[in-house]
Amino acid sequence: MLGRIVEIAEDGRHLAVDRGFMTVSAAGAEIGRLPLDDIGVVIVNAHGCTYSNNLLVRLAERGAGFVVCAANHNPVAWLWPVVGHHAQRSRMESQIEAGKPLLKRLWQAVVQAKIRQQGAVLAALAREGAEGFDLLARRVGSGDPDNMEAQAARRYWPLLFGSDFRRDRDAPGVNAMLNYGYAILRSAAARAICASGLHPTIGLQHRGEDLALADDLMEPFRPIIDLLVARLAEAGVDEVSGAVKKYLAGATSLDMATERGTTPLFTCLERLSASLARSFEEGKPGLDFPLTPLPLELPVVPARAEA
Repeated sequence: MLGRIVEIAEDGRHLAVDRGFMTVSAAGAEIGRLPLDDIGVVIVNAHGCTYSNNLLVRLAERGAGFVVCAANHNPVAWLWPVVGHHAQRSRMESQIEAGKPLLKRLWQAVVQAKIRQQGAVLAALAREGAEGFDLLARRVGSGDPDNMEAQAARRYWPLLFGSDFRRDRDAPGVNAMLNYGYAILRSAAARAICASGLHPTIGLQHRGEDLALADDLMEPFRPIIDLLVARLAEAGVDEVSGAVKKYLAGATSLDMATERGTTPLFTCLERLSASLARSFEEGKPGLDFPLTPLPLELPVVPARAEA
């Protein structure tokens, strides 16, 4: 089932359980509730929030994630259910034992998919130079020895946000909006990985990060967040407001084109994670990516006054 990404963005909220619902209260009064079975991930991105132990247990029993974010909107803690996939042990063993040749070929496929999506984003925004990204993707070798990912990034960011733009995780404006969107994506990727019986800290390419595999598998989907943020920037929006958070949190529900028809982005992440688990077990790469065309229908950009 496609779980909803629930983001708590207002300060001082208390989260608890009432029968089959997660309740949200402020100043002692309930202000909202949501069926627990509908929740995929809860992201707490505000100050002074509290939550009951019963809520964490009920979410974990359903395989739902619980993410705590820092002031820069990056996740700093992740509640990972230990009641995992039925084949979790064997899959983690095959993940740990995967040889370097297989890891390199898997990373090659991930980088190729990311670069092609970057080109698709530029084409969707009618930016010049988009046509060259398919060639860059075809030049990615096993393990990306020539670092084509970085070469593509050096072309991509100026074409997308202008020559003065620099990717800086601590900067405000466009960078902060990207941080927030990536945090949503990272949480969804981590949940999909856990649901497929793999361990999120054992990556293909990323090594030192706490959710290294999530950082790997979200790469081909980052351009979707870039596209949403570029549309915000074009509309004059330049800060992470409540309306912007809601707009970006909807990214995982966007419909993507796949070989099996139209599918929400989160389901694409689940299929990618499941295909990675099969690749580890069979010892040969066979990753399931969405097709290059971008989401079929994009959400309405919040007005600047609203944002």
